[in-house]
Amino acid sequence: MRLNYIVLFLFCFTTNVHAQQIIKPTDSSSTWQTFKYDTNASWRGIKHAVTRPLQWKGKDFTKLGGLFLGTAILSVADRETSDFFLRQESSIPQPIQEYGFYFAKPQNFLMANVGIYGIGLLTKNEQVRKTGVLILSSSIIAGYTQILARTAIGRARPLTGKGSHTFKPFKGGQHYFSFPSGHTVLGITMAHSIAKQFKNTWTKIGIYTLGSIPAYSRLIDGEHWLSDVVFGAAMSIFVVDSIDKFLFNTKTYSYPKKEKLVSWNLKLSGNQIGVVGTF
Repeated sequence: MRLNYIVLFLFCFTTNVHAQQIIKPTDSSSTWQTFKYDTNASWRGIKHAVTRPLQWKGKDFTKLGGLFLGTAILSVADRETSDFFLRQESSIPQPIQEYGFYFAKPQNFLMANVGIYGIGLLTKNEQVRKTGVLILSSSIIAGYTQILARTAIGRARPLTGKGSHTFKPFKGGQHYFSFPSGHTVLGITMAHSIAKQFKNTWTKIGIYTLGSIPAYSRLIDGEHWLSDVVFGAAMSIFVVDSIDKFLFNTKTYSYPKKEKLVSWNLKLSGNQIGVVGTF
């Protein structure tokens, strides 16, 4: 967690220097000018996400209420689903389990994000740069939100032997740090940010599959309940979509916006509860 606060401090320090509007870079702009522009774009995206709830209307609060209601309903089956996932551990190849655990570690996630953005910066590819900015901005908002939520809620992890409705707010430590799943938040944030840049349905499915492995690995390790994962995924998707829409609406990046080929919805019915993506 100390690394998270260091990253946040450095980011805020850097963006504070460039808080004013910066001229949009061109192909002839220097790497430093382009970097300053993208840093400013990240900062504005974060500010938008933080202040957006102040502009919410009835339907926005309805969606939020539906998410919490769906999570509460899903939590009724947490014990049964946790037992199921724990039984799958021996059938999952070790490399996949290790990928799921290490990929969404903050330091590894940061290096992957720097790699994506660095490629866009060096090649002057606006879409790749924007993807890096979207990942960074969204992960800061979603990441720190889940840290605050996990600390405040203090939900027991499955491997503690306690039930999914056992809580120790603000004083439980790592054993009571379950809701929502941090690995899921980072994995889905990156996957959703990248998948939005592609039109091909199978490419999107492949990206979402890779992004979901960290969540699945935490389920089979007994570190999270299914409702932790579903809520974390939904929160990530909402944050990414909000910042992505802001960047396009403000024409921060001017390449054509792709047609929305995936529609994400919270599904509540007699035999279905969760976040459903319709291709």
